[in-house]
Amino acid sequence: MKTINVTAKSTEGTVKQIQEVIGGTIIERWGEYVLEVDNENAKGKITFITFEWGASVLEYDITFLENISLIMDTSEYNPIHFTYTSEGHCFHRFEKENKKRKLEQFQSVIITSKDGGYNYGYFEKDVKIHIHLIQVSRVLFLKKRLNDGAILNQKLYNVFHDQQHENVFSYFGTYNLKLANLIKQFDKVKQKGMIKMLIKEGIIYQILSEHILQHNKDIKLNKKPNSSLSKTELNIVRKTATRILKNVSLDYSVEDLALENGLTQAKLQEGFKLLYTRTVTEYIRHVRLEKARDLMNSTELNISQIVYSIGFSSRSYFSKIFKKKYNISPSEFIKNKQNADIKVA
Repeated sequence: MKTINVTAKSTEGTVKQIQEVIGGTIIERWGEYVLEVDNENAKGKITFITFEWGASVLEYDITFLENISLIMDTSEYNPIHFTYTSEGHCFHRFEKENKKRKLEQFQSVIITSKDGGYNYGYFEKDVKIHIHLIQVSRVLFLKKRLNDGAILNQKLYNVFHDQQHENVFSYFGTYNLKLANLIKQFDKVKQKGMIKMLIKEGIIYQILSEHILQHNKDIKLNKKPNSSLSKTELNIVRKTATRILKNVSLDYSVEDLALENGLTQAKLQEGFKLLYTRTVTEYIRHVRLEKARDLMNSTELNISQIVYSIGFSSRSYFSKIFKKKYNISPSEFIKNKQNADIKVA
């Protein structure tokens, strides 16, 4: 196992200390720094961006070719870590813990330590990881955002206002695919220069907000990330949802989808409820309505053409559920769009 000791005072310093051990080259473009590595230690990249309001984003998109132990000294730099794993997994433990805890794929995780302690991170050999870590300096964040954190639940409020870093905190939450979609948006920003950085900063706010909302929801419902589904089965559910999203007009049934994917109907429904908070039928209806709204906004198709293009057979039923969801009828939506100077978002 290769050990990396991190004593840096910033995210930039952390990445440089990682570079000292695994090698690679750091390239900077418009405030976005990328450590690119392709050697006997690792293959991939580690990217970081620092914002003036007390936050930074650290992205691991890399495969380590040796087991890695990351030992972080919190006496100099001790932010709140909001972590999301899109691919692979890693492990964490606090200094006085013996057992490692696994950061699962699709799981919202919030961790912070106390001053003078150590955080331990573990990355397994030959496991491709894609992890986004938002690090928030609580004093600077609260000062810059002009926000006392009053809307936070009591546990997170205490974390943000622990300005002396006296306590440890960890939250290993439920699976959240809204975060996965936001991560995709963040990674696929095509613009360059200042515009790219402004868009990415905006998405980071959304990601941070979704972590906090997920924690609020889990605390309120006293949820734990337990499920009878394996990680492979959850990936099957996710791929099924992506297939439906890309082909909304097809005639789907829960029975056929379960049979095609080798899952029981109960497991398929459980997976959709866990990842999308909807049953399979509710999810199909939701994506069809979203597609219909997009078509109304971006094409000249009439309502009947749109209804049949998204897989519905009844215009009256479509109009009923569209109005229930968006508080406006399809005909009113199109009329308002035609009368507007700009397209409806």
